[in-house]
Order: sequence, then C-alpha cells, then structure tokens
Amino acid sequence: MNIEENLLIVVPARGGSKRIPNKNIKNLCGQPMIYWPLQELSKKFSSKKIIVSTDDKNIISIVERIGLKVPFVRPKNLSDDFTGTTPVASHALKWYEDNIKKIDFVLIVYPTAVMLNINDVIKAIELLKSDATCELVMSATEFPFPIQRGVYIKKNGFAKMFYPKYYKTRSQDLISSYHDAGQFYVWKSDSLRKNKTLVNSNTKLFQIDRNYVIDIDTPTDMNIAETKLKLFQFDKFNKNFKFK
Repeated sequence: MNIEENLLIVVPARGGSKRIPNKNIKNLCGQPMIYWPLQELSKKFSSKKIIVSTDDKNIISIVERIGLKVPFVRPKNLSDDFTGTTPVASHALKWYEDNIKKIDFVLIVYPTAVMLNINDVIKAIELLKSDATCELVMSATEFPFPIQRGVYIKKNGFAKMFYPKYYKTRSQDLISSYHDAGQFYVWKSDSLRKNKTLVNSNTKLFQIDRNYVIDIDTPTDMNIAETKLKLFQFDKFNKNFKFK
C-alpha cells in the first residue's frame, strides 16, 4: 500500500494563542515556527496531501509562500480556546473526502513540532498499519521521574504524595510512564470519523527521545526550542525550501 496515496496530513494552526501571541508563526531560528515541521514533512509528502487548518490570514500567507494551498478557512466554532485537535482534524478530513477522495489514514502534526523527524512519522504509520485492532498511534516520551512518586500541595500549604504506598519503592521497580510528545498522531480514518479519542480508542505509543521533545508555551520554551533546534537538527535543514 502506498503511504502517500492513502494518507491525509492535517496541521492544526490556530492564530489565537494567548501565552505567546502568534505562536505558530513566531520567529524561530530565522523562520516562522510552522516552517520547520512542514519542511520535514516535505521530505516524504507532496503539498497535495497536506491541509493547514487555520483561521488566520497571516498563517495562510506564510504557508502559501512555501507552496501549500489552504483550501478553506477554519470555522470560528473550531477556532476558540476550548476546541481540541480531534474535531479540527475531523473537519479537515470531511472536507477532503467530500472534495477529493476517501482515505485510510490521517496524520496530525502540530506546527510547534519543530524537532519532528520524518523517519519517526513513517515508522508510526507502519506501526498503525501493521495492527488491525490499533486505531491511533501517538508520539510520546517517557516521564523523567516516576509519576507514582509525585506530590501535590494541599490547601493548607503542605505537600502530599499522590500515591503514598510507593514512598519506599525504588524508582527502577516502578512501571515506566509516558506523556504526549506533542509532535504527531496517526489515526485510522474510520476511528476519527467516529470522534474517538485517546481515552476510548486502542492506542499505541511511538516513543520519541526526550531530547527531541519540547512543549512550547512560554518565551522560555521558545529559547529552549531554538537551542535544541540548533544543537540537534538545524544544520540538516534547507533554510529556503518550497514544496514541489
């Protein structure tokens, strides 16, 4: 099965970020942030397979400059602070299947996934294809410290363990735990059409090295992302690419 023929890529890029205004197109290593994951995707996929779902004219202008066409403006009801990724991807999938053709897989890539590696994406797609019972593959990374030994602050100001029974348990004896790496998800289209999510679907994890994971929510995160990009991948990029 040809991967590209049966796959739609959705990049959800809303314009209304609060903590970092215009985050998805904020300058990072001399280019708008969204530029970096799109360039990595261009190593395998053509512009015809990518939909940038956005409500922002500046984002539209930037992605069109590098050869992508934005076929629709995301509706206002899918552009607020509370709309999750799944309904945005479902909307893009419906548009694509109504106007182009039916497809089997949907790859969702965040515009903040500046450390995206195309080889990880391909392996995750293959992982989903190889298991008939799997509905979703999510990029994930291991927590740096056992969550079973986490603490929180009570109303009286004192600390309490979430799971006191693990107080004396050695870290190496605890089950490893993971969190969303914030890079990509690969869905089987049937499950996405049914509005399934992580909590009610058969999900496998594609593990990403923690060095390549950064959640960009603050100016400090931006600085860390720029440092990581320069340290690990910046020399691999074409600083002036365009989709074919």
